[in-house]
Amino acid sequence: MALLVVSELVTNARRYAPGPCRLELHVSDGTVEIGAGDDSATQPSIQSTDPDRIGQHGLELVMAVSQSFCIHQEPGGKRITAVLPLTDDPQQ
Repeated sequence: MALLVVSELVTNARRYAPGPCRLELHVSDGTVEIGAGDDSATQPSIQSTDPDRIGQHGLELVMAVSQSFCIHQEPGGKRITAVLPLTDDPQQ
């Protein structure tokens, strides 16, 4: 799941922000915190669940697999952080 979250967060940062992006990973106490920052202050559009919608499900998926999800405004941009449990189970 961590690969999915990294892919979605970095893809969104590159797609919607004009400048560089930052990826941070922190592992502690059985979790991994994945943060992606960019230089755009624009908040991402998080849409309600709609099985008929084509596309725009990335953050919906990230939120579904995360223990927590938050958006932090920072000077010169924002950082989106998702926390996932670490497990030895390859199905998770």
